[in-house]
Amino acid sequence: MAKEKTSYTCTECGGTSARWLGKCPHCEAWNTLIETVVESPAGNRHRFASLAKTSQVAALADIEASEIERQPTGISELDRVLGGGIVEGGVVLIGGDPGIGKSTLLLQALDGLQRAQISTLYVTGEESGAQVALRSRRLGLDNSQVKVLAEIQLDKILAAIASVQPAVAVIDSIQTVYSEALTSAPGSVAQVRE
Repeated sequence: MAKEKTSYTCTECGGTSARWLGKCPHCEAWNTLIETVVESPAGNRHRFASLAKTSQVAALADIEASEIERQPTGISELDRVLGGGIVEGGVVLIGGDPGIGKSTLLLQALDGLQRAQISTLYVTGEESGAQVALRSRRLGLDNSQVKVLAEIQLDKILAAIASVQPAVAVIDSIQTVYSEALTSAPGSVAQVRE
């Protein structure tokens, strides 16, 4: 991925600046500029693909509704929250306080999917592969075939996903991932948005 140009956008007025300044040159508010990526329309067009087909404006009552196929994770409460399981092409953001069990839940769900012959990839940015393996053994997930990658650099994660081609990938956690196209720190608004 080529390095992209960055600009700085004011969170107060929406004004932009080619470089970071302590004060917005438009509304003069202090410390309101955040880094954003400036992309060409052609780059944007190929980068994001819609999961739904384009349609005409219609009333809800006139739209034929059909159930979406869902893949159960094997964890009944997680499946209930997800409406019956995960959906192909879907993205789920799981949040909560540190230590609440997000990583444990996701590792158990991936193990269940892997045992159901669904390829998985667990990307960890906060722990080493050995730490994830220790947790899996504590959970009784002996001989788990979940693939694990300890990485925080976005391009390397995308390359691994392209290579492994998992049906389900977990990134734990998104605020640790960074793109070299941006100069801001991992976890910043610009990095998470990218």
